[in-house]
Amino acid sequence: MRHIYIRGAIGLIWLIAAVICGASGSVPVMGLYLVLAGVFLYCAYAAWKKEKGGKGDR
Repeated sequence: MRHIYIRGAIGLIWLIAAVICGASGSVPVMGLYLVLAGVFLYCAYAAWKKEKGGKGDR
């Protein structure tokens, strides 16, 4: 279960980095960070669904 929390935390860190880069005006880097945040958050969500016995095994 700990790996799910770690993936989620890393995703949130990337999301915060994207917001900071967007505020400073670096839009291309912000897009990259948003993609990385999405990947990590989706991986955490998929692992959480699989761990909880959801419909992630299709």
